[in-house]
Amino acid sequence: MNSVFISRLWLDALAAFLLLLGFSYWWLGNPIHEIAGTALFLLLIAHNVFNRRWYGAVARTRHGPRSLFNTGVTIALLIAMLAVVVTSVLISHALAAYLPAWGGFTIRQIHSLAAYWALVIVAIHLGLRWPMLMGVARNLFGIRTPSRLRTLLLRAAAVMVAIHGAWSCTVLGLGTRLSMQVTLDWWNFEDAVAGFFIHCAAIAGLFMVATYYSLKLAQPGRPLGGARQRDLPGAEPGQASQA
Repeated sequence: MNSVFISRLWLDALAAFLLLLGFSYWWLGNPIHEIAGTALFLLLIAHNVFNRRWYGAVARTRHGPRSLFNTGVTIALLIAMLAVVVTSVLISHALAAYLPAWGGFTIRQIHSLAAYWALVIVAIHLGLRWPMLMGVARNLFGIRTPSRLRTLLLRAAAVMVAIHGAWSCTVLGLGTRLSMQVTLDWWNFEDAVAGFFIHCAAIAGLFMVATYYSLKLAQPGRPLGGARQRDLPGAEPGQASQA
């Protein structure tokens, strides 16, 4: 398996972790929040540099429904992350002395709105690439033959994650976050820390599962458990642009 490709996946996983870490502002405080945000910004730059060929190929590619959806999700993610970056600069405590007083309450609300939408869109983004990720997992664990029992267990786990994610949406008030409603209902980190991250991960899992199986229902001719050959690491030189 291509070591560069695996390294990129680790960097993407680190970026996802930093995104989750950013939601724990009231636990870690502003300095760590800004450090994590800066590191996330640098990783996003690296991710886009690695995948720069995708942008050049968009106009030349013949788009079907899935490709159009993928393009729309990628553009939406780009907009959300740009909104997070721009608003973070405006409300940064580290840069406050050097910037005009633009970082008011509304900017903070937009920052939070964009961050929660980014969480949802990242999950959809990963759901679109789930066959490729499963191909990576099979190669890492040396799985060469299909197994009905393993497939059944994985699907059962996906259902459980989705159910937990639906509950987590109500616990964290995701609807109010995504609609920019003012609320004083925040997670109490003094009572529990791990629970917050579990809920965030479950929400991401919900949208990943919903995306993957919705696309499978829309494309009934393709097997549920199988990745296309070009989705597997090392299948062809251009596979990295799919990540």
